[in-house]
Amino acid sequence: MIDTQTANVESAGLGRSSRRDRTITQVVPVTFTYPVHFTEHLFDPQQTLLRDILTGPEASGGQPPRVLCVVDDGVLAAFPGLEGQIQAYFAAQPGLTLVAPPLAVPGGERCKSDPGQVERVHEAINAHGIDRHAYVIAVGGGAVLDMVGYAAATAHRGVRLVRVPTTVLSQNDSAVGVKNSVNAFGKKNWLGTFAPPHAVLNDRAFLTTLEDRDWLGGLSEALKVALLKDAAFFEWLEANAAALAARDREAMDHAVYRCAELHLQHIAGSGDPFERGSSRPLDFGHWAAHKLESLSNYELRHGEAVAVGIALDCTYAALSDLLPEADWRRILAVLRTLKLAVSVPELWSGTQDATNPTSVLSGLNEFREHLGGRLTIPLLTGIGQPVEVHEMDHDILRRAIALLEDVQAQASSLPLSSPHTQGVL
Repeated sequence: MIDTQTANVESAGLGRSSRRDRTITQVVPVTFTYPVHFTEHLFDPQQTLLRDILTGPEASGGQPPRVLCVVDDGVLAAFPGLEGQIQAYFAAQPGLTLVAPPLAVPGGERCKSDPGQVERVHEAINAHGIDRHAYVIAVGGGAVLDMVGYAAATAHRGVRLVRVPTTVLSQNDSAVGVKNSVNAFGKKNWLGTFAPPHAVLNDRAFLTTLEDRDWLGGLSEALKVALLKDAAFFEWLEANAAALAARDREAMDHAVYRCAELHLQHIAGSGDPFERGSSRPLDFGHWAAHKLESLSNYELRHGEAVAVGIALDCTYAALSDLLPEADWRRILAVLRTLKLAVSVPELWSGTQDATNPTSVLSGLNEFREHLGGRLTIPLLTGIGQPVEVHEMDHDILRRAIALLEDVQAQASSLPLSSPHTQGVL
């Protein structure tokens, strides 16, 4: 006798047949659009750019947008009237509500290494009712923008972030991208999100008070992207390196704009803006840079570390017969003209052993772990001609480190020969 109830259930697909493996493939097409503006005197009440950004088509509910402003304390020290200027700007805009005086946070990597700073921003977002239709404006260098961006991206699953970068490196590189992060477990950028900003507002006036090391250090990212993607831009940097070192503002304006443009083109056109693969082409020179920053307890600025990392990877490529010697010499000459070190004690001091966490060579595995998959390092076969490799010979790296120590020791020119080149260069 057939159990009609069971039969009916099975015929409805709720019996044995329900145990069949089935799949629903979901496709979620998402397009992110955000402007990157280049301007001056952003917080002048007569300057309408910020107001226009905050009251644009995405403003909803008919209520004045609520704004929380977080500012790098180093910027406040360099511009003593900035806090009052920000408050005066919002007071002069009837369509905007500044929910509190600007929140000051420490600048530099210390803010990314202190979990309490993220908590402070979260507390302010909560206390002042900043929701997904409100805005957090972050004003500062790359580290502050990273930290505030991480806090904004993790509050309410993401509140709108407007970045106002104040250093060369943040204006030409880190602030125009889609990443936010803080440091954890002694590793750089271990916690983070991919969250595109609502807008990026580059105010060139903020660059005028930078120390030389910050003015020049940020140019290492311009050199990096030129070497990877634009030989003509490298030639321009080569021709204008002395002017840039002398703080020529027009030269810097072009360097920042072209560098930002190349970064944005890569993010939009690489097919992997959120780094799902094993390759990070724009992180040329960065495996060593991140480790050097950590080894220096972040006394070494990111741009300075990237300059050393570029020098190391270019020297390795030259010693490995990938990069022509003439190109290697041109690259190091630009670094020297920009007054950027090609070697620092953290690079060559201690045991050069990849298993030793105090050795720069241990940065290779940390770099691989950060992205996952197999090790992928961008190198050069020529200026504007990148290539990816999946292993690096530690003996050649040690020779490259020793050679760069020699180069750094010579104040006026690159060595024509060195015992460490062993005839390769």
